[in-house]
Amino acid sequence: MRRTRNWVDILYRQVLKCPYSSYNGGVNSSTSVKAVGRPRSFDTSEVLDRALEVFWRKGYEGASLSDLTKAMGINRPSLYAAFGDKEKLFRKVLDRYAEGPASYSIASLQEPTSRAVVERLLYGTVDFLTSPQKPHGCLWVQGALACGNGADSVRKELISRRMAGEAALRQRLNRAKSDGDLPPEANPASLARYVVTLIQGMSIQAAGGATRRDLRHVIDIALQSWPSRRNA
Repeated sequence: MRRTRNWVDILYRQVLKCPYSSYNGGVNSSTSVKAVGRPRSFDTSEVLDRALEVFWRKGYEGASLSDLTKAMGINRPSLYAAFGDKEKLFRKVLDRYAEGPASYSIASLQEPTSRAVVERLLYGTVDFLTSPQKPHGCLWVQGALACGNGADSVRKELISRRMAGEAALRQRLNRAKSDGDLPPEANPASLARYVVTLIQGMSIQAAGGATRRDLRHVIDIALQSWPSRRNA
């Protein structure tokens, strides 16, 4: 519970602070790490991006150390020296994912109305999930779907991050209700869960080949029932 609370605080602080880190700027690109046993250095930012790509395509357990070291262009001792073990590397990749490819979700919370928040979040999700430049689907949703008992801590980490995202949206919708932007009978917790469930479903659909047009139609239907002061 404490980890989830911490992630909610981090998300909300990011909402208040802005601007956000770019995909190529979340980690100081000038940082270099010395490999163990050989006088080799590499760009931490670049190798994290490569590791992100592997985990995103294959999931946590599906990404072998051989896959990772080959994509990152480093050997195993260098990986261990720079990032610890595979799980610690994955956690760093999750941070990078949140600061870069998935940062649109944090930016969405700054929209002036609840409907604008949800529109930007949902349509941004579809653009993100179906980008031809990146793997389809969401790392947070798919990263540990097939994890066994040996990766239970990774599964719990992903759950906590998804819960933190839902909590941040719930807080934003609570504020919308307090401001009169949502009708008195609106339930921010249920609305946040509805939006998150829709996002997770679209992630699975996108990974299975659903197109951007397909998913935008789903959003159009979902937004028809969004509560507002006009229909309160």
